[in-house]
Amino acid sequence: MRPVEVARKAKEASKALAHFPTDRKNGVLQSLARLLEENKPFLFEENLKDLTQAREEGMAESLVERLRLDEKVLKEMILALHDVMELPDPVGDMGKLWRRPNGLLVGRMRIPIGVICIIYESRPNVTVDAFSLCLKSGNAVILKGGREAYYSNKALFSMIAQALEENQVTPHAASLVETSEREYLYDLLKLADEIDLVIPRGGEALIRSVAEHSRVPVLKHYKGVCAIYVDEHADLEMAQSVCLNAKVQKPATCNAVETLLVHEGISRELLPSLMPLFSRNGVTVKGCKRVREMFPEAQEALERDWYEEYLDLTIAVRIVNDMDEAIAHIGRYGSEHTDAIITSDYANAWRFLREVDSSLVLVNASTRLNDGYQLGLGTEMGISTTKLHAFGPMGLEELTVRKFIAFGDGQVRV
Repeated sequence: MRPVEVARKAKEASKALAHFPTDRKNGVLQSLARLLEENKPFLFEENLKDLTQAREEGMAESLVERLRLDEKVLKEMILALHDVMELPDPVGDMGKLWRRPNGLLVGRMRIPIGVICIIYESRPNVTVDAFSLCLKSGNAVILKGGREAYYSNKALFSMIAQALEENQVTPHAASLVETSEREYLYDLLKLADEIDLVIPRGGEALIRSVAEHSRVPVLKHYKGVCAIYVDEHADLEMAQSVCLNAKVQKPATCNAVETLLVHEGISRELLPSLMPLFSRNGVTVKGCKRVREMFPEAQEALERDWYEEYLDLTIAVRIVNDMDEAIAHIGRYGSEHTDAIITSDYANAWRFLREVDSSLVLVNASTRLNDGYQLGLGTEMGISTTKLHAFGPMGLEELTVRKFIAFGDGQVRV
């Protein structure tokens, strides 16, 4: 089907979805959760084709892991579906109303965006996550996964199609673009009359390409250059645990820590225990001059390293004089994605929260927690560092907009 036909059918479907009752939307998600559980062997078999092909093509193991669909990932997908079912339906929510001096009662009502095109790489779970959020928020979705997850995405989408059919919902509520031809994608991105929003989710090259070619509004983040600042008042045991988790738990994700900033007042207590811990877990350290004086085995951190999103077991470590220097470093080299402070000082914690301008700023917690599921959103469409409309993880509410409504009793303008 030509791009314009896909988009037009999605537009038609979105008009019906905008008024679907909550129980009908939840019914589709309930069916999908059941189908995923019932078809595990098939899903694993199709995923294995992608894993095998990725290794044959020499893909880095950390990136291969992002492709993996196993019992743990499937369980998380099913749990996320149930979480989305339990979340309040945002469509129609009005929040507060206020009365004007002329008696007019004014409010704002949440409505779906319309048609959302999500373009993503690697992780096949995005296929299900994106569909569930779009459906629950009343949007039609066009899914464009990466070539590396072709078989996995196609298998998962077949479950989505079956769930829609079982619940007598138009099949055009969700579409999967199977071709990897760039021209097809670029044609989709020109359809500003049919598609209302594009969300690219993947590496910087993908996101910049989408933003460059799209005539449709794009919600994006280019990089996840995430930092942790260990304050002089940090609990050492907590700092070690949080920093290790943020780097090694899943290093090829946008919310993995890439830069560690350590206050000079605590550096000689923390680093002698943390550096060997990194080493035992296969982490390569690139350090500033002061770090390398303490640990000559660390590689020299060059200017470009502070901007780097490594997406693997590499971390850049810098000793800073104070919080001013830490915040200035994050402001210069960071990507407004996720940053954290480890401290027991209340005033320092609140200063960091106020002055660091990122989509999620944490106190005494891992950057890996910047995730819709972890933050109680059920799941997410991605993390936006675009401040217009959405900033941070995009859950159900972020896939709606608010229109003004007003109740009168004959008011006119004079």
